[in-house]
Amino acid sequence: MIKYETVIGLEVHTELSTKSKIFCGCSTEFGGAPNTHVCEICSGMPGTLPVMNEAVVNYAIKAGLALNCNITKYNKFDRKNYFYPDLPKAYQISQLYMPICTWGYIEIKDADGNPKKVKIREIHMEEDAGKLIHDPVENVTLVDYNRCGVPLLEIVSEPDMRSAEEVIDYLEKLKSILQYVEVSDCKMQEGSLRADVNISVRPVGSEEFGTRTEMKNINSFKAIARAIENETHRQIELLHEGKEVVQETRHWDDTVGHSRSMRSKEDAQDYKYFPEPDIPPIEITDEQIENIRKSLPELPEAKKARYINELGLPEYDTGIITGSVHLVRLFEHTCALTGNPKETANWIMVELLKLLNDTQTLPENMNFNIDSLAAVINMVSENKINRGTAKKVFAEVFENNVDPVKYVEENNLGMMTDNSAIRAAIEQVVAANEKSVNEYKNGKTQALQYLIGQSMRVLKGKAPAQEVTAILKEILG
Repeated sequence: MIKYETVIGLEVHTELSTKSKIFCGCSTEFGGAPNTHVCEICSGMPGTLPVMNEAVVNYAIKAGLALNCNITKYNKFDRKNYFYPDLPKAYQISQLYMPICTWGYIEIKDADGNPKKVKIREIHMEEDAGKLIHDPVENVTLVDYNRCGVPLLEIVSEPDMRSAEEVIDYLEKLKSILQYVEVSDCKMQEGSLRADVNISVRPVGSEEFGTRTEMKNINSFKAIARAIENETHRQIELLHEGKEVVQETRHWDDTVGHSRSMRSKEDAQDYKYFPEPDIPPIEITDEQIENIRKSLPELPEAKKARYINELGLPEYDTGIITGSVHLVRLFEHTCALTGNPKETANWIMVELLKLLNDTQTLPENMNFNIDSLAAVINMVSENKINRGTAKKVFAEVFENNVDPVKYVEENNLGMMTDNSAIRAAIEQVVAANEKSVNEYKNGKTQALQYLIGQSMRVLKGKAPAQEVTAILKEILG
């Protein structure tokens, strides 16, 4: 039987974090009441003229530089014509012929763990469309134009990926880089990062591409992975049955786990592109590019190498932490307050990730004070609380954003500092455990551990273990 390999390319759309839309002054804020962030320009009223938002150009340059692209210095816009209810002008202003960024790359790992570059063919600026809301009760479709004109970057890869795992690696790195340079919040649940997935299959060893299908606007990594696996299997089954794969756009329904045909796949000529007459060409200078290049922060791979080489952190830990700019901010802020990067990394990797996982919270949605983790770590290092108490306190910090120092004080969770009270409690334990005391005096060292445990139990874990051990040995002689 013929063995096939999957060939995958992505068109990723990311909404930019500008305050206003690409061609007008309307707000880009997510979640407004329907049709409240709309004006004559973004709703496509006759006689209106778009005005280019300069911040969009700068954001696009910043993203392109971070993704190793060439920057096109002479930019023009084009009209992409199609008729759909969420596009009030019946065309989208985009860039077909002269995209602002070309030929970058993201480095991922292949199935064998070897470095592999996925080429980015282009990044172009465009405006987003509105949103259709289907009401099954009233059997009507409503249109919310708030999203119309929100600035987008479309990041188009070459068909260089061969598995769902490679795709997710690529997307995770892309999302991380875009968040690092602060051009997009990449909140997939809000639609600010979504992907069109182009898939074809071909016999292993063949250089010729198979017929591709496209699945539009998938906005979760898990759904993208499932869609790729399902579409790969569907195409291979068709070929094994002697049937042809049809070039088409398909809709992935993640709730039922399969796709369905939407329409035949359009090519550029179907959109009748022509140069946008209302926006003059944009010229970008070398000075503008260099100023933006100098403003770029330390990017994930460079940061990861520094954490390993300078801070001595494990490669796995650094990969997790540097994979999220929100974890990086917490890590670096906490390190600055504690002076202890390894302990900080341990708390993030164990306690924080557990809480995030248990509550299904994304790092960007953490809402506790950024000083709090350092306060917990410092209280442990200063013997003000023990580690078990610290874990409980941090859980309260995570869930309810309590002030950890005040919480410890108000709930009397601090370590005992009165040696006389500690000694009195240990003397009671010794008096109540004559058998274990005699066993210890007869050379059974395990008996000491039992007596330490009983002492800590009586003291409710609030006395330093070293102090308890020292006092107990003194009493036992």
